[in-house]
Amino acid sequence: MYAHDNPAVAVITPTGLRPNRLPYLEELYESLLDQEGVSWEWIVAPNGPQADPDLISSMITRDTRVRVVARPGPGPAPARNTALNYVRADRVAFADDDDRLPPHSLAIRYERAVATGLHWVAGRSADWDAASGNLTTWMCPTPVGHHAAGDIMAFWPDPMASKPPPGHCMLLTDTRLARAIGHGGLHKGEDYRFAIGVPARRDGLMLGDVVYHRRVHDQQWSSEPTYRDQIEFDARRHAWLMGQAERELHAEPQSGLAADSRGRRPDALGSALGALEALTRRLRNPAARALSPTARFIEAAVDVPESVPHPRWRAIAGHASSHGSAQGRPNGRRHR
Repeated sequence: MYAHDNPAVAVITPTGLRPNRLPYLEELYESLLDQEGVSWEWIVAPNGPQADPDLISSMITRDTRVRVVARPGPGPAPARNTALNYVRADRVAFADDDDRLPPHSLAIRYERAVATGLHWVAGRSADWDAASGNLTTWMCPTPVGHHAAGDIMAFWPDPMASKPPPGHCMLLTDTRLARAIGHGGLHKGEDYRFAIGVPARRDGLMLGDVVYHRRVHDQQWSSEPTYRDQIEFDARRHAWLMGQAERELHAEPQSGLAADSRGRRPDALGSALGALEALTRRLRNPAARALSPTARFIEAAVDVPESVPHPRWRAIAGHASSHGSAQGRPNGRRHR
């Protein structure tokens, strides 16, 4: 079996296959070839009106580690979400079609994920000027070290002031967690949901190593003057509220025995009581009893101990006893 038959890491890239970005996609592929110390698979998800899979270089498509999954509908969110359907690896990372991964990007994160057993490991991102080769590391507000689920929100107090830390391409995530969180379905800022949802749901680790190179060029959507519009800020707030909700839910005590304010019990006992009450209502209907051998059998077998104090049990026991007495079985018990 070859390493690519059982990859350790999957990389997902949505792409509109715009003519100006096709060379960038090839550079991203070359950066994957430079990864050492870990086996990988690359899932390319063309989406949008210009995304003809035939535009992808044969240098890429002939690599058996690459799978092209065309998505007719536009938008990176559905492309990323449905590309997860084809992931075989236990851990997954995302990379945009105009960026690249520095050497050992995947191995650094993968090794720490395996060693710690954590559901996500992230590293730093650097802005990359391809013309000059200069790299400027973004000092993510999330500090290096272990972070408990939900603690990430302490480093993103105001969604209107900044994007969430970390960025979604900085994360290497347990594939199950990636599927559970997803990228939502937003037209814009869909990556914010994933970037916050993953560390809000599970513990993880932030590394000081640069694991992602974000290309700086004048054709980026984020460089357009209309980028910071209401849709952008709505996407940020959506992700922020999601993160806050995850954090609050983690903080709430979970008790399977306590009834809520209306007396409902969301546990196995409550379910059993509900089933018995439903049975009681059925037993009140003679026609239903006559038609249902199961109901007649259970009716004959109902025996609630006197030691059970719950009033709902007592009501059921009293009703079952009345049926038992009427049919010649004292206290609702069957003669053995």
